Amino acid sequence: MAPPKWRGALNSGFQLFLGLGSVVANVINFAVDQLGDSGWRISLGSAAVPAIIMTVGSIFIPDTPSSLIQRDKIQKARQSLTQVRGNESDIESKLNELISHNEARKAANSQPFKTIVERQYRPQLILTIAIPAFQQLTGINIISFYAPVLFRSIGFGLDGSLVASVILGVLNLAAALVPTFFVDRLGRRILFIEAGIQIFMSEVAMAMIFAVELGTKGTAQLSKGSAIAILVLLASLGCAFGWSWGPLTWLVPGEILPMEVRPAGQGICTSMNLLITFFISQTLLRMLCTMKYGLFLFFASWVIVMTEFVALFLPETKGRHLESMDEVWQNHWFWHWYAKKPVMMQELDSVEGRC
Repeated sequence: MAPPKWRGALNSGFQLFLGLGSVVANVINFAVDQLGDSGWRISLGSAAVPAIIMTVGSIFIPDTPSSLIQRDKIQKARQSLTQVRGNESDIESKLNELISHNEARKAANSQPFKTIVERQYRPQLILTIAIPAFQQLTGINIISFYAPVLFRSIGFGLDGSLVASVILGVLNLAAALVPTFFVDRLGRRILFIEAGIQIFMSEVAMAMIFAVELGTKGTAQLSKGSAIAILVLLASLGCAFGWSWGPLTWLVPGEILPMEVRPAGQGICTSMNLLITFFISQTLLRMLCTMKYGLFLFFASWVIVMTEFVALFLPETKGRHLESMDEVWQNHWFWHWYAKKPVMMQELDSVEGRC
């Protein structure tokens, strides 16, 4: 629904409000901790408030123009476009473009989950699987799930660990503002690559501090200076994630998926993200207890892989219309072998086949 020039900024709002929710949750946890044994019930029960807001708010969300066109509600699609783009925009041109793409999709008579495994959609399928999987292998779950536990284990104490979690949440929230201003100016790839380097250096530095101070037994106590350094490095990791893998994991797959496979691709992206999240959430504490400082080197090694992957295989989608994304794949040094051929080339192949 967003114009290409604002698409990145608006999509980054997802991570921005995710960070805001995290900060609010940490503040609530700190507040109810003072209430004793009943505090956790208040913390858990308060999650019903945003659930109610989302349920009621969903009633007022308009359908996307693409969805309305697919259901042959052209007039409502025109109204939806006018609502989100404004009367001064070229509504009819955009509407006709969406209609033509929808007609092409119908002509193909394809089912999204069957179509997306075809050779011509191989680049989109691979990236749609890899990007959400890589997001969870950055090590961000060390902060998201177990920051208070980690801080307590390095000597912050219960109240100190909760305060530190709030500080990290505020910094991550501030970092989520970065892509809002820069993702449509600098592009997606540069944010991925810069953040990959920053996350790698932060995790290696944390591993070195833990190795020197705690060793392999992990029974010693961190010095005050080292504990502060760990907090700073975790903040660096969280900020880098906040302006890269956090919002871009949801932005990029949505941009690269053509209309005919977008429902399947978005479903695969979300499912892969939740699947890896589930495995990490079930194993992270055991890995931390077993691997000690090696856990940070484990995630750092994955960061090297994903940063190189992005540098080599992710095309830049800044400012490109979703309907013209085929050209991106045709001009890519590797994916052009899989990309859909231009219509003229398809017609030539058809003529050669008949001959």
